[in-house]
Amino acid sequence: MMKFIFMMLMLMPLSVLKKSFWLNQYIYFLMSFMFGLNLCFNYLYTNISYFLGYDLLSYMMILLSLWICSLMLLASENIYNKNYYYNLFLLVMIILLLSLVMTFSSLNLFIFYLFFELSLIPTLMLIIGWGYQPERLQAGVYLLFYTLFASLPMMISIFYYYEKFHSLDFFFMCYDIHSFLLFICMNMVFFIKMPMYFVHLWLPKAHVEAPVAGSMILAGVMLKLGGYGLMRLMNIFLTVGMQVNYIFITISMIGGFIVSLVCLRQIDIKSLIAYSSVAHMGMVLSGILTLSYWGMSGALVMMIAHGLCSSGLFCLANISYERLHSRSIYLNKGLINLMPIMSMWWFLFSCCNMAAPPSLNLLGEIILINSLVSWSNWTMIFLSLMSFFSAAYSLYLYSYSQHGKLSSSLYSFSSGFVREYLLLLLHWLPLNILILKSEMLVLWL
Repeated sequence: MMKFIFMMLMLMPLSVLKKSFWLNQYIYFLMSFMFGLNLCFNYLYTNISYFLGYDLLSYMMILLSLWICSLMLLASENIYNKNYYYNLFLLVMIILLLSLVMTFSSLNLFIFYLFFELSLIPTLMLIIGWGYQPERLQAGVYLLFYTLFASLPMMISIFYYYEKFHSLDFFFMCYDIHSFLLFICMNMVFFIKMPMYFVHLWLPKAHVEAPVAGSMILAGVMLKLGGYGLMRLMNIFLTVGMQVNYIFITISMIGGFIVSLVCLRQIDIKSLIAYSSVAHMGMVLSGILTLSYWGMSGALVMMIAHGLCSSGLFCLANISYERLHSRSIYLNKGLINLMPIMSMWWFLFSCCNMAAPPSLNLLGEIILINSLVSWSNWTMIFLSLMSFFSAAYSLYLYSYSQHGKLSSSLYSFSSGFVREYLLLLLHWLPLNILILKSEMLVLWL
């Protein structure tokens, strides 16, 4: 594991060199492929070095982080072309990637917490440094305070746990805790990060103001930190979980339905995609809280699928934004007349977003529906509504942006660069090919 950490550390001086943008890009992809070769289909920790190691859950999350960060550079060519401090951008990127990899590969709860909070700072720098509007400062404050609000109680509860049981290693965290207060203090930060309905307002704000790279990392990996943390810690809250999880599952189910309705009223493309993330992650949260094998496996599959699909949709939104300079769904009209091939990509990603076969989203939703219906028959009502409205807002996004009369402000522009098509293909292929290797994703327990 340390070889990848050192590789990232050595990338830091490289990122400040002049004209090193594409060299960094190649090394990111090389790192992704090298890590991909260390296959781990195992529920035990492997490749342990110092306080780092990974099992299948960690492996998939680290692979997702490396892949999304590689694609972030591919999507951010504008920063390099217009020389918007791209060396600083590369430095922030590598610090962010390093903190994410350390978070997912740590074997110790305190090290996990430390890097979990550290990953917030580069994300904040991305939004405030390379965002589009002055409101990005407000979005940054929302992101910071929502997360920090719950992180101090978590730190205190970690210290309390250490005082009581004398170990913070995940491997030895098998003591059952019966305190509801500790359950809330420990897990609230993950509920906010997911985000759970009621504490989700920071997400649309952060997405709308973030540059394309910020949106991709937020949707692709940052939301998964919440799910990953819950999966690791549910082991010590089994008794409390059996008593109180129904509250959070109910909030997530009803909230997912309400957010799906909110999506149908959005006029901002990025805002619509951000709200759809809340609905999908609500299902993931519910799956984890059922405390069942199906729920955990479904949550892992859905997190991988959502990371790739959401990130691809934000890339598409950015491709339109770079040409029309607007995110409004009323101005992004009739694009099928100008960019027919790009319209095909819009269609493919909209289909993945509504969980059409053969996407990984379908597998994730089937497993999660199975786990939730096994948990309670009443969840069928909201699951069916969420599935229906998920298709409704995906079709709304596609048909409004691709069909209709062209905006009169258009003059001429490129119908798409090879770089953009490659970027979309590298999102779409893993999303639809991984379903052929689905047994790999559901055997991690």
